[in-house]
Amino acid sequence: MKPKQKMQEVSFRDIDEFLDYLPADERMITESLRQIILGCDSRITEKLSYNVPYYKLHRRFCFIWPASILWGKKKSYEGVRLGFTSGHLLSDASGYLDRGNRKFVSYKDFRSVTEIEADTLRAYLYEALAIDENAARSRSFNKF
Repeated sequence: MKPKQKMQEVSFRDIDEFLDYLPADERMITESLRQIILGCDSRITEKLSYNVPYYKLHRRFCFIWPASILWGKKKSYEGVRLGFTSGHLLSDASGYLDRGNRKFVSYKDFRSVTEIEADTLRAYLYEALAIDENAARSRSFNKF
């Protein structure tokens, strides 16, 4: 039997090790996005999954995926991707977010810090947090 192919060649112990691995441009974008996300609610937690930071209130609602952290053998985009795990539930009439061929995840790619529109991102993040809160309330209500 052939050994299973690994999807990633890197493995980080913590966020600092992850950040140290990134090229300077991706690190600056990643750190800016982290500040915006963590500044939205003091209850948000950050944890590495798939070697990238995921953010959670009740469940994971978004992630930051720099292009240099490959999934598979080759880079499929440039810059840093901010993804929303339940992006299909976000209102996005302006088409700011991309879906690619994904059913649930929506995302925005950033190639420089200057492309980050903090107020626009916060609006999407607050909506994602509200969706997460409502889902948590529905789950706890359904337990009784």
